[in-house]
Amino acid sequence: MFKLALILCLALCPGLPAFAGQQGEDAFRLEDYRPGSHFQGLEAALVIEDIGTGARLVFHPETCRTRYSPCSTFKIFNSMVGLETGVLKSENTTLDWDGTRYSIESWNRDQTLQSAVTNSCVWYFQRVATRVGRKRMRNYIEKAGYGNQDLSGGVRTFWLDSTLKISPFEQVSLIKRLIADELPFSKRTTGIVRGILRQEETARGTLYGKTGSAMRKGKKVMGWYVGYVIQPGKSYAFATNIRATDGAWGPRAREITVAILKDMKLL
Repeated sequence: MFKLALILCLALCPGLPAFAGQQGEDAFRLEDYRPGSHFQGLEAALVIEDIGTGARLVFHPETCRTRYSPCSTFKIFNSMVGLETGVLKSENTTLDWDGTRYSIESWNRDQTLQSAVTNSCVWYFQRVATRVGRKRMRNYIEKAGYGNQDLSGGVRTFWLDSTLKISPFEQVSLIKRLIADELPFSKRTTGIVRGILRQEETARGTLYGKTGSAMRKGKKVMGWYVGYVIQPGKSYAFATNIRATDGAWGPRAREITVAILKDMKLL
């Protein structure tokens, strides 16, 4: 009775996690964990879902329903559209650097799809989106039900702190459908994209993910980390969003998420 009451309380109280998952000696114990300490000085939202059972940890439920610009997490979807339309042939498709100097040194060279995801190279995906074109991009975004589906910010910029918005809950839904091959793309396309998202392997599981960041007037105001963890017989989708007047960006969202996943013995 006590455990049931505790689970219901945590599920219904904003800002507190609700999660039911592993069993046994090495299990994460619901009553031992609070993610809030990882987010000091930040506005934050976090969803982690056990894909097999549907159990969720939800930190700040209202914020998890709020839509924000996907920023570079849209590279996941952009990659799928590029592959499905033939603009990209594989993870090795190379686009030539045009010589424009960028402040991020890793962008100042030719890029493959894999390196462009790893380096979060904006110019590569702007070129992909331009070649896909607004009409085809809109068609796939509408078929997938991606966020608010608003491309009015322009084909090269609609996902970059612009008109397209998506919530943490919707990000997790997209990841679940990517894993299950339930998006409007071929299995070849989704398989390639899952491969390019692979980031880290530990004794507990393998991490797949993509960061995203928004900057305004030189300040790091928002960060995303979206992805999933695969364990033997188990999988978990997650989305973290952080915001601040400065200091909130994708690498910090990733650092926090990885720390939480490891605390929970999911990674």
